[in-house]
Amino acid sequence: MGSRTPLYDAHIGLNAKIVPFGGWDMPLHYGSQLAEHHAVRRGAGVFDVSHMQPVDVTGPAAKPFLQYLLANDVNKLREPGRALYSCMLNARGGVVDDLICYYLAPQRYRPVVNAATADKDLDWMRDRAKGFDVDITRRDDLAMLAVQGPSARNLAEPLLPASLRDRAMALKPFHAAEGDGWLVGRTGYTGEDGFEIMLPAADVGTLWQGLLQAGVVPCGLGARDTLRLEAGMHLYGQDMDEETDPLSAGLGWTVSWQPPERNFVGRQALQARREAASLPHFVGLLLTTRGVLRAHQRVLHAGVPVGEITSGGFSPTLERSIALARIDAAAAAAEGTEVAVEIRGKAMPARVVPPSFVRNGKPKITV
Repeated sequence: MGSRTPLYDAHIGLNAKIVPFGGWDMPLHYGSQLAEHHAVRRGAGVFDVSHMQPVDVTGPAAKPFLQYLLANDVNKLREPGRALYSCMLNARGGVVDDLICYYLAPQRYRPVVNAATADKDLDWMRDRAKGFDVDITRRDDLAMLAVQGPSARNLAEPLLPASLRDRAMALKPFHAAEGDGWLVGRTGYTGEDGFEIMLPAADVGTLWQGLLQAGVVPCGLGARDTLRLEAGMHLYGQDMDEETDPLSAGLGWTVSWQPPERNFVGRQALQARREAASLPHFVGLLLTTRGVLRAHQRVLHAGVPVGEITSGGFSPTLERSIALARIDAAAAAAEGTEVAVEIRGKAMPARVVPPSFVRNGKPKITV
């Protein structure tokens, strides 16, 4: 098994099904993945995401270093307390990892990277930092909870440090407030409103118990995956990886091409890819019959293979099977196009839809 989270014993006490994930022991569910999914869409759920890795980047060259490291431009973060989503690329334009980067103060930023790639990411960042006057600090002293759902912020508010409450409740999406060693961001990975809270690991048990006592439902990795899929949010290692560029993964919006003189890692390869006529489409799929869509199933159009599912599964909100897929540029990928997915050797009918299925508890597509 992997390393225990700060809340490992608390998870065991809730009869969680514990599984290894990214080097950690993580709860898959606490009895019902379906109930946890609906709790987040209808009320509030809390995820222990302490396996995510905060990294503090500080020093006089913190900003120019991150402008070089990331495909998105941290210069968009005009004042402290803002955040952006970005990919970190290799020289070929492939995605080393995707992350959220918080601007905390002049010369101080906090990227948060994925658990399974944390060691690789730290090595990559430190190698790229040569020649920049920066310090890169792995924050293993912090834990992290994601409180998500329409009631999440109100239920979490009384449990925040008094110095943070008013500022946290006034946050706009993709903004954050810092104080008393805590960082509260209005971000998430579910398609619902809520907070992601970084705090000293020694304090996370008190916050966890307080949230549960307030009626927030503990949620595991299973619900986190179905929620993010419904929201059309990408999973590293499935929807993109080191061999897949963000343009081919539906993440072109995360690349800042201006100013043209900003030389970020992978820009040259990505620029050539951008101009290629063969750039695939990244689409959503809705299965129009019974069955379950899964990663790596082939997508067919007029009986010809045209692409592959990257993430798929059953949507508890829509009560249908949905997927994200990468389809050849020559294929008909317009919304509403009828295609098929090869499931156990059979071509099952599906429809191309926008790659975002549910947001804020409401369907964004017609089933």
